[in-house]
Amino acid sequence: QVPLVESGGGLVQAGDSLRLSCAASGRTFSIYTMGWFRQVPGKEREFVAAVVWSSSSSYYADFVKGRFTISRDTAKNTVYLQVNSLKPEDTAVYYCAASTHVFRLGAAAQGEYDYWGQGTQVTVSS
Repeated sequence: QVPLVESGGGLVQAGDSLRLSCAASGRTFSIYTMGWFRQVPGKEREFVAAVVWSSSSSYYADFVKGRFTISRDTAKNTVYLQVNSLKPEDTAVYYCAASTHVFRLGAAAQGEYDYWGQGTQVTVSS
């Protein structure tokens, strides 16, 4: 098992920045990639970004457009999502996920991830 705990969400104004964190525990040696997804009530959960644990290679959704940066600290078993220039449409629950195998379908496929956190709410007011 790889329990994941997100933190760093909150209520901010448009244009503000946040840094979301996700701490992994348990069998962290098995992590291959960690990713961030987000979900708005009534909509499908969507891919935001992912980072390969060993190489730090990263992947982003097109809508990120340079505003978000994913990074990881292997010593702390933590992945971060720096979100800048927040917009009201970024309001969502942000979920952290971990994959323990090489991707077959790609970083954006939710089925690639074996473990999920409970989510952290980000609310952006206009």
